[in-house]
Amino acid sequence: MKATGIVRRIDDLGRVVIPKEIRRTLRIKEGTPLEIFTDREGEVILKKYSPIGELSIFAKEYAEALAQTTGLVACITDHDQVVAAAGQGSKEYSGKGISRGMEEVISAREGKCLNANERGKIPVTEEQREVSFAQVIQPIICAGDAIGAVILMGKSEKDVFGIPEKMLVQTAAGFLGRQMEQ
Repeated sequence: MKATGIVRRIDDLGRVVIPKEIRRTLRIKEGTPLEIFTDREGEVILKKYSPIGELSIFAKEYAEALAQTTGLVACITDHDQVVAAAGQGSKEYSGKGISRGMEEVISAREGKCLNANERGKIPVTEEQREVSFAQVIQPIICAGDAIGAVILMGKSEKDVFGIPEKMLVQTAAGFLGRQMEQ
């Protein structure tokens, strides 16, 4: 654990303020769920809660099934990082933080289907240099909240996405959202 040198007092209602610079760095916004842990030494640890993280094994298997069926790269994200990735070249995505653009797509709750010749493609991760040739993105909605996304990406100019790919990703996102509600 890394010390920040910042000290805050608890107010009369038991609240403590997380400093703005830490919230910005960790992308903690108003309404972001935090999980609280304690240990035997009296430490209190706050961790961003990821409902999809609880289904990480299931998400990985689903991403692998999508990639194997389509021959494309499939990613499943929560609102912070790529939880599961499968397909040729997927290692560059797995476990990485998602881009601001991807956060915006998830927050907007609208799917996107973009082909090689179309503008507006969104980097999946912060580090991604080359945006894939084609991509389909569908936010995962659980109990009315946008909690992540299912992404299918092309690997060449030959990959052209249409209604079947869009429906496949919508089905995956709908299924994962329902699994989270149970």
